Amino acid sequence: MRKLINEPKSFVDEMLEGVLLAHPESLRSPARRVLVRADAPRQGKVAIVTGGGSGHLPLFMGYVGQGLADAVAVGDVFASPSAEQVLEATRAVDGGAGALYLYGNYSGDTMNFDLAAELAQLEGLETTTVLGADDVASAPPAEAARRRGVAGIAMLYKVAGAKAELGATLGQVVEVTERAAAGLRSMGVALSPCTVPAAGKPTFDLPEGEMELGMGIHGEPGVARGPLQSAADVGADLARRLVADLPYERGDEVAVLVNGLGATPVEELYVLFRTVHAVLAEHGVQVRRAWVGEYATSLEMAGASVSLMRLGPELLSLLEAPSRSPLLARW
Repeated sequence: MRKLINEPKSFVDEMLEGVLLAHPESLRSPARRVLVRADAPRQGKVAIVTGGGSGHLPLFMGYVGQGLADAVAVGDVFASPSAEQVLEATRAVDGGAGALYLYGNYSGDTMNFDLAAELAQLEGLETTTVLGADDVASAPPAEAARRRGVAGIAMLYKVAGAKAELGATLGQVVEVTERAAAGLRSMGVALSPCTVPAAGKPTFDLPEGEMELGMGIHGEPGVARGPLQSAADVGADLARRLVADLPYERGDEVAVLVNGLGATPVEELYVLFRTVHAVLAEHGVQVRRAWVGEYATSLEMAGASVSLMRLGPELLSLLEAPSRSPLLARW
């Protein structure tokens, strides 16, 4: 295990301490493993609360900021935050307008966020949940409710956060976020495993020269494993599967996010985007907004994912609204 860490058991807490020391003007911690915007709570504003396991930076805490989320509950590496952490996050950013719980569709997260919502209700705090469930490899369209949340959730933070900044009600924020989520699809490819510090060994075995299409960000099985292919072949395969899944139609406008999983150079991500853009053009789908970089990683896993969000005028406007986070260079 080649990692710049101290004791594995203290990895997450030391990482959070480092984040807070680096960005005191933007973030504060009202409770253990809870980070919130430094200016929270904001009275009359719908609060966006998220959370999930560590190991995915900038997901989840990187999306706490202006025009994005207001609070994050931080779990251990690849593990859910507790219900108490989520409740503490909710309390810390409550501005009297309710809170949207926006996070990925994983059983531990849903269990603890649902429990937090019940506890919040007992305290008179209103919450509603929207799940990121964009990974088309994790379940067929007929069972879309089982799909995992992956990098596409980054665009949902933009939509929800921008709508909340405009002074929208909780119902209005939920409606536009659900609309964005309904037109969002993602799929990725893994080229190497990663190592969780506490385990000290790779999370799965992927021989040299092989790749796994559709693997999840925690090493969940994908849909196919075989020899490593070119960026053109991988990009075309991912793009065509995504287009077919919604399906996206000729004349649709989309936002595209090409995301690195932690150990893939940004140069390679742009090569991948080149092919994705070409395939979308072949299908008559116009790219109106694009992001290329690391937005949801898996420690040092090599690989990438592609996300498409179908747009309308309002969604495009929300995606283009100003946002700022200390952990995101370009967002």
